[in-house]
Amino acid sequence: MFKLFYNLMGWKVTHFLPAEIKKCVIVVAPHTSNWDFIYGMGTVAIMKLNQKFVIKKEWIRFPFKKLFLSLGALPIDRNKKSSDPNKSSTVHAMAELFSNHTELRLVITPEGTRSRREKWKTGFYYVAIKANVPIALAFINYETKTCGIDKIIYPSGDYKKDMKEIMDFYKYLKGKNHENFSIDLELSQ
Repeated sequence: MFKLFYNLMGWKVTHFLPAEIKKCVIVVAPHTSNWDFIYGMGTVAIMKLNQKFVIKKEWIRFPFKKLFLSLGALPIDRNKKSSDPNKSSTVHAMAELFSNHTELRLVITPEGTRSRREKWKTGFYYVAIKANVPIALAFINYETKTCGIDKIIYPSGDYKKDMKEIMDFYKYLKGKNHENFSIDLELSQ
């Protein structure tokens, strides 16, 4: 259904995740509209990508359980306390998922909201570092009606350098509600 709608609306996938990448964190931006989910799922269907996303375990119950699980939801307990005061329990829970799967492509929207946010959530970076997996940069560009995964970053541990490269990738993309999109201004310098 997503694939059909995607094609009828004139969208196309221009870049694909290399098949040899079985584990990664997929960062998706810009995220400015609920329509991003529809076009994102169309992209996933065309790519034949077995992607997952995390969701609070409380959402995996009737009447949504079957729907969310069929779309790739992985429930996590966000209430567990972390022994490391510098890392959130969510980062640890998400990184642990990689050790429990032979194949895992975990989708994260670092803006965390569809509203304008000039400071991105950076947990995706720490998940990739902790799980020792690459970060795949996925995009939704309403200006060109294109989606894809165009760049793979292997985190070096040099946070500022890596994040600047990520911000440089996203800075010219256009979301549906472009006024709601901003790269992380602090990390782009």
